[in-house]
Amino acid sequence: MSTYQRIRDLREDADLTQKQVAEKLFLQLTQYRRYECGESELPMNIAINIAKLYNVSLDYIAGLTAEKRGLTMSSLTDNETKLIKVFRKLDLFDQGRLLERANVLFEL
Repeated sequence: MSTYQRIRDLREDADLTQKQVAEKLFLQLTQYRRYECGESELPMNIAINIAKLYNVSLDYIAGLTAEKRGLTMSSLTDNETKLIKVFRKLDLFDQGRLLERANVLFEL
């Protein structure tokens, strides 16, 4: 999925108009539209602001991962990444159970 598709989808998921997003990013509406339509390349500083606005990673915006929050491989091992992905899929009750077990293991 392309960058412009991702930022459009994020905007639509947040129920925001292009005008609202442009205002939040302190951009002219026409310039924001160009980014969202793929007519202009998205500068890094704008991509960072969009990531902050929607609380997603730059990797997600760039289409490098399907994980909105992103899991950078440079800071996590493969097992840590797998564990976080599994944890996020659990409901709150099971997340609590898993944390209790982890605390028991940690105390050993």
